[in-house]
Amino acid sequence: MKILVVGGGGREHAIIKKIKENPDVTEIFALPGNGGIAADATCVDIAATDIDKIVEFAFYNRIDFAVVAPDDPLVLGCVDALEHHGIPCFGPVQKAAIIEGSKIFSKNLMKKYGIPTAEYAVFTDREAALKYVETCKIPIVIKADGLALGKGVIIAETREQAADAVNMMMLDMKFGKSGSQIVIEEFLEGPEVTVLSFTDGKTLIPMISSQDHKRALDGDKGLNTGGMGVVAPNPYYTKEIADECMEKIFLPTMEAMNAEGRTFKGCLYFGLMLTADGPKVIEYNCRFGDPETQVVLPLLKTDLLTIMRAVRFGKLASVDVEFEDKSVCCVVMASKGYPEHYEKGYEITFDNGTDGVYIAGAKLENGKLLTNGGRVLVAVRTGDTLQEAIDNAYAAVKTIHFENAYYRTDIGQRALKAGKE
Repeated sequence: MKILVVGGGGREHAIIKKIKENPDVTEIFALPGNGGIAADATCVDIAATDIDKIVEFAFYNRIDFAVVAPDDPLVLGCVDALEHHGIPCFGPVQKAAIIEGSKIFSKNLMKKYGIPTAEYAVFTDREAALKYVETCKIPIVIKADGLALGKGVIIAETREQAADAVNMMMLDMKFGKSGSQIVIEEFLEGPEVTVLSFTDGKTLIPMISSQDHKRALDGDKGLNTGGMGVVAPNPYYTKEIADECMEKIFLPTMEAMNAEGRTFKGCLYFGLMLTADGPKVIEYNCRFGDPETQVVLPLLKTDLLTIMRAVRFGKLASVDVEFEDKSVCCVVMASKGYPEHYEKGYEITFDNGTDGVYIAGAKLENGKLLTNGGRVLVAVRTGDTLQEAIDNAYAAVKTIHFENAYYRTDIGQRALKAGKE
């Protein structure tokens, strides 16, 4: 089978490495891929958002199955376009991908169908938003409506910060059209949990829970990022909570999308907060999370391509999806200055090879792997205990070198604390 994977980050690298395990796969193409992915797939310099060229490539290269991984092409309708030309895909169609593409849509969906989430207000007028933050409860959360590379969420701890966030999104248009409408919502407190799930619109199978670390700096300080590290499973996510989430959040979301005529097939991401009032949805994503994918897929025992094809053809109920009973930790190695300004072009070297390393932002130049992004790579290691997985991941980090490398030193510490409570 010829497989096409749309995207070029660490998430896509993890997906490709897992798909390679299927003996029926003869060739994998990554569009655009990156310098690290080139070791595991044929990279083609076509942007993940260039839908016409993606479809043309897939059609003329007789691709048997496509995986559309990032949010942008999903929201732009990449799956629709490929399917229109007879190429089966893993990933939601455009009208289902709106669950991530518009935070206003997702909040209204939850409100309509009684799915627990934070209280919120929607604003299309900047002056009205500024007036609202003068009197609302602080801290408060301000979100750009559309996609913003995982950075369109600001937690404002003062009214001044809230006003600055509103102006940044709606006046300065830092996130482009994504910030022309905003959601201002209640600040929830409690442990955060991420649960990725496979769903074909009839069956929903949650994957291993995880705990992401969004802030750039140790101690959960600094700016929001696309993610600086992950541990799994999340110790806060007990069986009782998992059962409650299935009953009150997961299945109701799947059924709500069906009721809206927007059946979701693919990976549905649940970002949850375990509040004193029970689990609530912070956000939905319409795809595998990054870097959550890099910790969840290494624990997957069932063949990934088999699952993905079952999702596409509505036969997920017939697949026994199993995960290893281990802990895993990934540490993101970023370029100093991320998520704002950083330099590129530094050589990356590995003392012990690249097993358990997923490349996110790198390019090949004259046979050398060079940094080419904010998040450069993730080092992933498993262990029989969470502490062992964390120790193994940081030991791996010490064997990877590039100038201006930066990483958090406290990935997993909150989870360790939970285990001792």
